[in-house]
Amino acid sequence: MLMTDYSAYFRAAQQASRRLTTVAPAAIDAVLRDLADALLAHTDFVLAENAKDLARMPTADPRHDRLRLTPERLASMADDLRNVASLPSPLGGVLSEKELANGLQLKKVRVPLGVVGIIYEARPNVTFDSLALCLKTGNACLLKGGSDAAASNTVLIEVAGPVLLRHGLPLGAATLLPPERAATEAMLLAVGLVDVVIPRGSQGLIDYVRQNARVPVIETGAGVVHTYFDATGDLAKGQAIIANAKTRRVSVCNSLDCLLLNEQRLTDLPALAAPLAQAQVQLFADAPAYAALAGHYPAALLAEASESHFGTEFLDYKLAIKTVADLDAALDHIAAHGSRHSEAIISEDAGHIDTFLQVVDAAAVYANASTAFTDGAQFGLGAEIGISTQKLHARGPMGLEELTSYKWLVRGSGQVRAS
Repeated sequence: MLMTDYSAYFRAAQQASRRLTTVAPAAIDAVLRDLADALLAHTDFVLAENAKDLARMPTADPRHDRLRLTPERLASMADDLRNVASLPSPLGGVLSEKELANGLQLKKVRVPLGVVGIIYEARPNVTFDSLALCLKTGNACLLKGGSDAAASNTVLIEVAGPVLLRHGLPLGAATLLPPERAATEAMLLAVGLVDVVIPRGSQGLIDYVRQNARVPVIETGAGVVHTYFDATGDLAKGQAIIANAKTRRVSVCNSLDCLLLNEQRLTDLPALAAPLAQAQVQLFADAPAYAALAGHYPAALLAEASESHFGTEFLDYKLAIKTVADLDAALDHIAAHGSRHSEAIISEDAGHIDTFLQVVDAAAVYANASTAFTDGAQFGLGAEIGISTQKLHARGPMGLEELTSYKWLVRGSGQVRAS
């Protein structure tokens, strides 16, 4: 029944994906630049629709910030569209080529995935990020946003539609599915019509997609992010990195959730935490850290940590602090509580840094830098469709190359196989 209800959407996307394989890269770049202009030209309209969604969501909800659009954020979205347009297309890129002894010429080239389904929650920016990256890679996108952002997603597709048509592209290249849950269920079962599904959102959403999908899934996992402040960590670097990783934007998946502090640096903890107090960050500290902070950090913002605070993705102005004996203890804690998203070390010990970078199993591992760089097109990818925490096909920020597969092109001159 569900496939009958939604198959028209899926078939239109499939037809559009075939059409996109014939469009020249320069033509796609022109579309993306016009999309950027159209988005800015409709700023007031987009913000008015976004306000309808915001009015339905409590401001205390951690998703409120992700949902909110502003003139600055729309300008950033437009910049991302132009950035993607300026990047070289990966399509047709030759990964390898050779000639066999029988004269067959083999070439391994990048090709689109086909129909890419993106399931996301209160993140309207994902609508245009996905559209840009999919168009640039010759993929049709099926967008399944949540009901919390229904008005915002709808208006963005309304802005995009006329641009696609003006350039001779089918509307099926960017299809926004209805916000109801049944559309998600149908997409997950659309074997033969949808080539891959990418969920972006809470761990609950990701788990649901993984457990119920019959089509291939690329997981973009939740972020339980740690920063380890080593015995040799530089205090000034630590203050800046920890504050930036925690407070730059608390609602993103790469914001800091747990500070791991070497026990030799407990006396420096009040100084490390001072910028967090200015940002009104609530700390959940283990016993040694709590003792070091008592009387130095606002009492209303300081609480004793329970075991449940470790391994929690807060998405809020909240941070857990765990005291560890050494690097090995920090590595053990990350292995037990991390989500393989983004992890960092602050240290001046080259050996410790090398060990951390080598041992930590995460999509992005940092030394003396904020984990805030994992998303937001900071890796020079133009934009990303998500942060993959799995190990098959793609890992880390998923840009243009990660939205491609490959195929073998075989040219012959009449060869047949003898046996």
